[in-house]
Amino acid sequence: MSTGSPPEEALAQVLGSLRSIQQTQSDLVAAVDSLTQRYHQLSGDANVAAALAPSPAIGVAPEALRTSDAAGGSDQQSSDLTLQAPAVPSSPSQRSGLTSRIILTTYPKQIGIKPLPLIWGEGEPHRRGPVVVSRSSSTIGRRNANTALASGGSYSIYYALAVASKQLNLEHRPDFTNTEPAAKIGPFPQWGDPQKIVAMDPWGHLAPWLFKDTIERDNVDIRPTIAITKAHMKLPELEESVRTGRLVPDGKVCINNLGELAVTKFAVEPVWYLPGVAERFGIDEGALRRSLFEHTGGSYPELITRGDIKVFLPPIGGLTVYCFGDPAKMSDESVRLALRIHDECNGSDVFGSDICTCRPYLIFGIEEAVKEAQNGGSGVVIYFRKEGRALGEVTKSCTTLVSGVKTGLQTTSREPRTLQVSRTCVSKP
Repeated sequence: MSTGSPPEEALAQVLGSLRSIQQTQSDLVAAVDSLTQRYHQLSGDANVAAALAPSPAIGVAPEALRTSDAAGGSDQQSSDLTLQAPAVPSSPSQRSGLTSRIILTTYPKQIGIKPLPLIWGEGEPHRRGPVVVSRSSSTIGRRNANTALASGGSYSIYYALAVASKQLNLEHRPDFTNTEPAAKIGPFPQWGDPQKIVAMDPWGHLAPWLFKDTIERDNVDIRPTIAITKAHMKLPELEESVRTGRLVPDGKVCINNLGELAVTKFAVEPVWYLPGVAERFGIDEGALRRSLFEHTGGSYPELITRGDIKVFLPPIGGLTVYCFGDPAKMSDESVRLALRIHDECNGSDVFGSDICTCRPYLIFGIEEAVKEAQNGGSGVVIYFRKEGRALGEVTKSCTTLVSGVKTGLQTTSREPRTLQVSRTCVSKP
């Protein structure tokens, strides 16, 4: 009596059949796109023909994607700031990035969908994996994070306009040479805990260098979500602070009599780990996904269809950290830290409008941060890009006006101490 083929042979036959179906679908999609483009060329509709120029669709996996390994492999983490940028591919020709079909969403295990592994909270970066969001033809099937287009938060709409108007090549790859972080930060134990950091990628400042081999081997587009640089800060109020003696130039933090400050700047784009964000708000992850989907007009359907993707880059403003003194001291529990957390206020912070009193709070926070750094501690100002506690400038202007009338506050009072500011970490009224 025959016992049938061994399980290994049966699995091999099934795998062979699936590969055959995949190849057939790829050939069919390519043929349909080619025929559609040819039809519009013959009909004289050059604009449509150009828009339908063949490019890999979401459902079709290029050969490089079907044969690549998981993230990690031979990637080597640099122990210092001597980092080597990944090689930049030769400049590709301008392409529309469109096919004859509009892809509304994707699904797990769909043909051509093979996201790079991403284990949030894994302490070793190569076991954790990179955050991949690019929609370039070589990377779209490897995305493991949900977002509008590429990294850039609220600027993704401008990115889309640039691509649509052919001012930016969808296949463009940035050259990260000489863009290494200007200061060494971490790693810290919190980076390996999925419940500690849920709204930013702690490895985001090192992504192109940590995953250099993955970029070059698998031809994927991996970009940083944090940038670190050093600069000088000069504000007119700080010159007054030096003149009145509130700040004393030391040549290191406060550089000169003009009140010019040495600062390390961290620009951070939001990267949300959805299970962690849901836990912070005490809600179910499914409820969070649905609310984000519905209240963005259905802009991100993969929040619903791709439960396997746990990371979301929201199209909102990020934050900027201004560190005064040695950045290494920010995490040193043995020294004092002066901290000011400030929500963006374009009217007051930038233009000095008297509609609100945000800028005096900010200046006072900067002064206290500088003093603490000069005393051997650390001074930090975190500036969030969410105007008016995320109300937006229109709503904020209306509520500020109404509040000022009700309370009888004098909007011309500009000196911080007349506003009874007694410490650095204060909430805006």
